[in-house]
Amino acid sequence: MYFNEPGKLNTEETLIRAFERGHQLGLDEVVVASTTGATAYRALEIFGGFAVAVVTYHCGFREPFQKVMPDATRADLESKGATVISATHALSGVERSLFKKYGGSFPVLLIADTLRLFGQGTKVAVEVSIMAADAGALSGNDVVAIGGSGKGADTALILKPANQSALFDMQIREIVCKPRAL
Repeated sequence: MYFNEPGKLNTEETLIRAFERGHQLGLDEVVVASTTGATAYRALEIFGGFAVAVVTYHCGFREPFQKVMPDATRADLESKGATVISATHALSGVERSLFKKYGGSFPVLLIADTLRLFGQGTKVAVEVSIMAADAGALSGNDVVAIGGSGKGADTALILKPANQSALFDMQIREIVCKPRAL
């Protein structure tokens, strides 16, 4: 399915279609990007029977030493069964800092920009699956990976996850939905 525009207006449809496809394929793991917890809460409601991994921004992403997702939200999501991961972005990390200071091109940033050719949500879905794999939250089996373009969710992939150290072993098996406009 293709949405005409990116953004959070597609969250409900993205989550429902992703669940339906994951269920059809017999999958039982979902990785979802969530900043405030809103998308994560809705994913917990929709993805009954799935292990839900929620990936949020790392501490210091917006302001030094400040968390983006409130501790109370994280604790509540975990009490409802989600695994919440806060980690450095797999497709930028330290390279973003080097780019800001020195300019130039860096391989990981090139990978991120290449994925963005398919939309910001595609890049995010791939990235959060890497972060969840590195955190030990995934089994290594195929997963549903959900990302978005800013707020909410608008992209769902079926993929075989991989750790950062084996990035090119990842396989994007299906695009369940994404925006046509980038």
